Amino acid sequence: MRSSFTPVTGLKLSRTPSVRDEAHRRRLTVVACLLALVAGGVGLGLISAPEGGENSGRTGPFSYFPSE
Repeated sequence: MRSSFTPVTGLKLSRTPSVRDEAHRRRLTVVACLLALVAGGVGLGLISAPEGGENSGRTGPFSYFPSE
């Protein structure tokens, strides 16, 4: 006779994720973290960039030498 304490609803069998499933999940997590880091960097760059592109000071490897 069946016990009244056994669950009758829900999943009868659950399986643990395989090694492939865990590797896939880990890969997706790394890609999502990298995309979030890139998006944060782009957002920070857009916020901190000067307004006038031409009017801003010229910087670069040869900015110490006068161009005129």
